[in-house]
Amino acid sequence: MNIFVRAALLFAALGLSGATYAESSPSFKVISPIFDQLVAFSMPTNFVAAFENTRGTHYIREAVLKGETTEHWTQMITVTGEKGLSNTPAATPEKFAGGMAAGFKRACPDNFAAKGLGETKFGTVSGFVAVVGCGKVGDHSETALIAVMKGSADFYTIQWAERGAPVNQPPVEDPRWTERLRALQPIVLCTIVPGETAPYPSCIGKSS
Repeated sequence: MNIFVRAALLFAALGLSGATYAESSPSFKVISPIFDQLVAFSMPTNFVAAFENTRGTHYIREAVLKGETTEHWTQMITVTGEKGLSNTPAATPEKFAGGMAAGFKRACPDNFAAKGLGETKFGTVSGFVAVVGCGKVGDHSETALIAVMKGSADFYTIQWAERGAPVNQPPVEDPRWTERLRALQPIVLCTIVPGETAPYPSCIGKSS
């Protein structure tokens, strides 16, 4: 499991709840019902879903590059949901991202780095984007783009993580993270229409 995901689940429990990727790789739209809303984003075609689980108020789905596994991977795209967290007044996308970063920093205090890309809107939905990483955790480095969204009832994240050789500092300043954020767009939360099933036509083509 992606260590960023572990940090997210820990944060929620506390009450606030490499292969080279060609940036021009074609993508397909993924639309999934997760708790109270549909979560839609663009998935590069060289990724394949490898794990999905719902445990209580926590949802997770992990996708890895074709030929890799959730145990041995160089890149991973993860979607998470935290049911009901939007109803907590103190919970904000920035605080949620900060909680993930803090949990990750505890794993690598000597070579941790983070860069906040700032508050943003995914359509009409409030969000926050950051890049967080460890230069060395175990026998590798790990860095991830984290996009947090505050839905009508739930919080969601989409994370694009990459592992590589150990380094003194993770490459949080690398422009490929903003390129990958663009590659995931449009990121949209849609209303679930009663009785509607995949491919969820009410959400197809929406950008807000």
